[in-house]
Amino acid sequence: MQDFLQGKTIFIAGIASTRSIAYGVAEILNQCGARLILSYPSDKLEKRLNEYAQLWNNSVVLKLDVNDDSQLQNLASHLKQLNINTLDGIVHSIAFAPAESLASDDISLTSRQDFQSTLETSCFSLNALVLALRSILISGSSIVSMTYEGSQKVVPHYNVMGVAKAALESNIRYLASALGRDQIRVNAISAGPIKTLAAAGVPGFRKMLHHAESHAPLHRLTQTREVGQATAFLLSDWASAITGEIIHVDCGLHMISGIEIDSNQQVKNINKKPLT
Repeated sequence: MQDFLQGKTIFIAGIASTRSIAYGVAEILNQCGARLILSYPSDKLEKRLNEYAQLWNNSVVLKLDVNDDSQLQNLASHLKQLNINTLDGIVHSIAFAPAESLASDDISLTSRQDFQSTLETSCFSLNALVLALRSILISGSSIVSMTYEGSQKVVPHYNVMGVAKAALESNIRYLASALGRDQIRVNAISAGPIKTLAAAGVPGFRKMLHHAESHAPLHRLTQTREVGQATAFLLSDWASAITGEIIHVDCGLHMISGIEIDSNQQVKNINKKPLT
């Protein structure tokens, strides 16, 4: 595993803490030999990201708000100033929804502003990042984003974030088609529920974790390192013919229908159980 990605330079957006999916991904990519470029959106994360960079050899840290066009326009030139002239991959692990938009189970109550900001940060940011870095993405490079099953099924309180993830997954396919002519692959990983700080903001998330652990075929929760291992594969040359895919890394939870037979041989729909 140590040299699986040796010689590759990977841009990672979305590390907020050691509990972030992106952090687990970065750890694995570092173990596989990749050089990492870590971005952070606000000054309050600068010290934290620099501390992480010290753990991962040859890492570069820079400030980037994916919703700021002026920063995006200068991103490629900024990297060239740091003697980073080419990229082998991008990991996009960015999502945001205002807390009030997740408080209710009624998505019709989501304001226009909250709807727009959620889709801009959680979906359009991938396009913005790709456009900013496209000039230095080499032929054969790979882009990996993060999604969740709430894009395909109704998850209590996930609301507009589910809509954003559905848009992201469609976006993955269109980007894969558009960038394929340059031999750039685009995929996403649909991870199972993981104990991250961002997920903790979804009401009833603890019950969601319990549900996942008890009903997934592997009867356990997904670990961030497992998402990292799948990401490393998609970024590697071993996945050279894979593009436009949504890869589930969720201990098999996505394939469960939601219907089970209880001890009295009665049929019940577990998806109708409220998670809160």
